[in-house]
Amino acid sequence: MLSIVEQDLGTPEPRSARPGAAATVALEIDGRRIEVPEGTSIMRAAAIAGTKIPRLCATEMLDAFGSCRLCLVEIEGRRGYPASCTTPVAEGMVVRTQSPKLARLRRGVMELYISDHPLDCLTCPANGHCELQDMAGAVGLREVRYDAGDDHVHARRADGSPNPRFHEKDASNPYFTFDPSKCIVCSRCVRACAEVQGTFALTIADRGFASRVSASQEQPFLESECVSCGACVQACPTATLTEKSLIEKGQPAHSVVTTCAYCGVGCSFRAEMKGEELVRMVPNLDGHANHGHSCVKGRFALGYATHRDRITTPMIRRSIHDPWQAVSWEEAIAYTASEFRRIQAKYGRFAIGGITSSRCTNEETYLVQKLVRAAFGNNNVDTCARVCHSPTGYGLKQTLGESAGTQDFDSIREADVIVVIGANPTDGHPVFGSAMKRRLREGARLIVIDPRRIDLVRTPHVAADYHLKLRPGTNVAVLTALAHVIATENLIDSDFVARRCETEAFEKWRAFVSREEHSPEATEAVTGVPADQVRGAARLYATGGNGAIYYGLGVTEHSQGSTAVMGIANLAMATGNIGRRGVGVNPLRGQNNVQGSCDMGSFPHELPGYRHVSDATVRALFEREWGVPLHDEPGLRIPNMFEAALDGEFKGLYIEGEDIGQSDPNTQHVTAALSAMECVVVQDLFLNETAKFAHVFLPGSSFLEKDGTFTNAERRISRVRRVMRPRAGYADWEITQLIANAMGYPMRYAHPEEIMAEIARLTPTFAGVSYARLEREGSLQWPCNAEAPQGTPTMHVDAFVRGKGKFMLTRYVPTREKVTPKYPLLLTTGRILSQYNVGAQTRRTENVVWHAEDRIELHPQDAEDRGIRDGDWVGVESRAGDTVLRARVTDRVQPGVVYTTFHFPESGANVITTENSDWATNCPEYKVTAVQCTRVSQPSEWQRRFRDFTERQLGLLPEAGTPATAPR
Repeated sequence: MLSIVEQDLGTPEPRSARPGAAATVALEIDGRRIEVPEGTSIMRAAAIAGTKIPRLCATEMLDAFGSCRLCLVEIEGRRGYPASCTTPVAEGMVVRTQSPKLARLRRGVMELYISDHPLDCLTCPANGHCELQDMAGAVGLREVRYDAGDDHVHARRADGSPNPRFHEKDASNPYFTFDPSKCIVCSRCVRACAEVQGTFALTIADRGFASRVSASQEQPFLESECVSCGACVQACPTATLTEKSLIEKGQPAHSVVTTCAYCGVGCSFRAEMKGEELVRMVPNLDGHANHGHSCVKGRFALGYATHRDRITTPMIRRSIHDPWQAVSWEEAIAYTASEFRRIQAKYGRFAIGGITSSRCTNEETYLVQKLVRAAFGNNNVDTCARVCHSPTGYGLKQTLGESAGTQDFDSIREADVIVVIGANPTDGHPVFGSAMKRRLREGARLIVIDPRRIDLVRTPHVAADYHLKLRPGTNVAVLTALAHVIATENLIDSDFVARRCETEAFEKWRAFVSREEHSPEATEAVTGVPADQVRGAARLYATGGNGAIYYGLGVTEHSQGSTAVMGIANLAMATGNIGRRGVGVNPLRGQNNVQGSCDMGSFPHELPGYRHVSDATVRALFEREWGVPLHDEPGLRIPNMFEAALDGEFKGLYIEGEDIGQSDPNTQHVTAALSAMECVVVQDLFLNETAKFAHVFLPGSSFLEKDGTFTNAERRISRVRRVMRPRAGYADWEITQLIANAMGYPMRYAHPEEIMAEIARLTPTFAGVSYARLEREGSLQWPCNAEAPQGTPTMHVDAFVRGKGKFMLTRYVPTREKVTPKYPLLLTTGRILSQYNVGAQTRRTENVVWHAEDRIELHPQDAEDRGIRDGDWVGVESRAGDTVLRARVTDRVQPGVVYTTFHFPESGANVITTENSDWATNCPEYKVTAVQCTRVSQPSEWQRRFRDFTERQLGLLPEAGTPATAPR
């Protein structure tokens, strides 16, 4: 008898029919005995037995539907011909998947499909990769008796009725087309939009012969609610929905599995190629983070990799006021090394440093911090994670003992109550946002804590039970008020706390949060959240079953970011919502490798693996491996580098893949610091805002041009595989290695695999990680070592990493950024689905169709008070500076709060943000800036200067064919 465990289960099967842990059932299929879990569909059981049943409506990603009638089978003792995709197995069942009667039925069904389908296979972009074509062959269809005549090109059928297929091809979406003439109305696209993405943008309009797929209310795709995730395109079995790139370039010749370089979800994709030309990105069904789903960025927004703005030749200049001059790689590297050596000889070894990137691979980030520590001889290394999630590292380390989230993404499937605080998953982490919406549609409850109404508060078939619309800057007060309710209403999981947490710290915490000053009634005036809403949310989280907290930059980017993270950990420990599936403390990392850049030792006080530079034992381990003595004092953080530069003490900076000129707060302060340095080296794809103040530009490589690994928000380490040669000649890790060698510190890696082997030797949580294992298993979650050889999906199962969990007191300290009559509004910032971070990549793709500029959102009341209408230019002024943005008048924001994104440099969003930062980590307080908004008639002086400077910079670029000469 054949058992399920003996078979490859890769055959597509409806999602709802996948077997779980259940009793087994024995049956016979085509004369073969088989044993499968109870609840398995006949289609799945047949696949296990090695038989593929014809199908059109069934697919791996979707629930069983049973509409196409191709997967009919015969069951001994039953009448009729049931659909195998929707019929579960039963003990003793005898099934036939092939018989003369079944063959006739299937051919008849397929004949009807083909009779209403254009037979233009030779010119169809799906030719050779069309499921309809495949199924016609599978059922043996050789002729079609029903002549459709010229119906496919006429508005009416022969009987005078309207031809439902006579609709113009919809090419409005920049990435795919919709050709209704090829649609077989299988509903797969509609179901993919509903079940997988959760947008419900597609429907089947009309009935019978007039049935057709419709986007929203008969709208073009571009104007509909479609979010261009690509689920419908992937689900389509014909060429009805087809990528434009596939139409233009033809079918790919080979594919390479790699990992997306956008957000912290870390989706797995197949890069489908023709030689070194990318045809399309297809989400990988075996991707452990995304399970075959994708978003508009990862699926389609890849044009930046080959954009004409890419710089592919190194350039240098003596002064930022001089023109750039193209040079050879040898000259650029030699000039960089000589300048860094000159600066250190003149100002001392602490006068230079480096900044790693959360955009680059683990291996590249590791090499940059190694360059700084081993070649520069100091610890002046920091990372862009400083400005987003450094409070996560600090807060979770203090309470739980490890600087990372506790769960894998799939844990959401078992959550009963979901708390989303300071995050917008459907825009910032859309694939995980879809998984969250799916769980909410299944019955999980939702609490949103955010000053703004994010989509999750109210979206199709999802509504938050509580939306705590707090004032920006009051996260800690709200979290402590929630804790007050849990403590004073005896909702604490006393058994968990007694077994797992430090008693003394817990007692102090309980006494602290129980004070009347922390009650929802007492804090309501500060937070703006009604007390009954806080009490209801606290009770729901504490008593509603598995409670999972997901948070983002709306928690960390505050002056009390670290305190808020500790407050979240306190809530999880107090209610016992940690250490098992469906619960936990889950930071949603913003960029693709924020977690990895932190893991690799990118902070000035920590070596890889979060071990302090003052630890002599740890330092000795690295000194033996690296062959040089290491400094034992923490180096400069990014803000300290700026201050030291303005003081004349910090003169050189190597920046890999980071645009601090746009992304860091108080832009004018940042640019002043950069201008004060003598050698700024920028390594990137494009001449970004920071490059305007650079002396050396080293062209970097996109994720498509390199090998390595990324670590996503769930601690999942996944392979990045090169699909094309680096356009500039070198991958980023090779450039860092060249600089080290030129400075006299030898690096001799032949491949990133060797770098990972070194990381594994030196970092306990990565000890079991190797490229060989990643090839076999697809991905691994750290810790992965002798204690956890298969990795760790769920942290802190039996004990916390630090031993006993530690409750921390979370005293609310109001931000220094306060509203005044001059600045009466509070500005907060965030992201939008179609654009990404500083926009360097997405602004160079068709995604600008959806979001071409940053706008300032104002509540109708605030807009009316200022005479501002939707679309007006609005002057936005803070204590730090001013800019101008177009207005979007909306009730998404509450009165007194305004909101903007920061994807376009000309918007100058960070011109107005201040230098306030988290007390523990210096993470900037992006989320709270006091401003005034005024209706104006033209763009600001900042934007005029930005445009002038940009044009001047572009005019200084070397013309094509200019000889490569060094500045003298």
